[in-house]
Amino acid sequence: MQNRRGILFILSSPSGAGKSTLARSLMEWDNTLSFSVSATTRSARSGEIEGREYFFKTNKEFLMMVDKNEMLEHARVFGNYYGSPREPVETAIESGKDVIFDIDWQGGQQLKNSTLADDSVSIFILPPSLHELRQRLFSRGQDSLQVINDRMKKCYSEISHWAEYDYCLVNRDLETSLEEIKSILRAERLKRHRQLFLVDMVRDFDNERETIL
Repeated sequence: MQNRRGILFILSSPSGAGKSTLARSLMEWDNTLSFSVSATTRSARSGEIEGREYFFKTNKEFLMMVDKNEMLEHARVFGNYYGSPREPVETAIESGKDVIFDIDWQGGQQLKNSTLADDSVSIFILPPSLHELRQRLFSRGQDSLQVINDRMKKCYSEISHWAEYDYCLVNRDLETSLEEIKSILRAERLKRHRQLFLVDMVRDFDNERETIL
């Protein structure tokens, strides 16, 4: 018998606050976790591999998937589309596997309103300050100054959605934040409604009671 349903584990934050690093670290800690690979219309960055970081699509291909209801969520961010293919996520959850989503607030909101809402757990990651956030964006060396400025202009709008999440963590220190997320995952896995075996187990207790009383 399957012990439980899987968890749709949502991590969101403004760009540079640490959600992607935390998601990778969480998967290194527990290799039963799988990562929801998003589709996107942006160009691949150096070192990114098709099907590992993203499924890279043209605008036409992406919008066709949306029209066919093949996306669990999707959004347009900084001029590009991002979205989560539906089928692999539903299959994983139904088979008891936990899936991590590294997505923005728009995607998180759509997942919370989707058919998998009851399976979802959401965490918003805040930076310790906007100054620290800007410094992190510069330090990772992935984006131009214009892109960094655009991200900073948008970050407060993203942060304004923090209260829509089940949990909110301030990422002052990566290791501390990781331990906090581990604690959340452990507790969520033990919630009564996710442990599918309990109904049959308690029913067996009733049958057993007849033989011992």
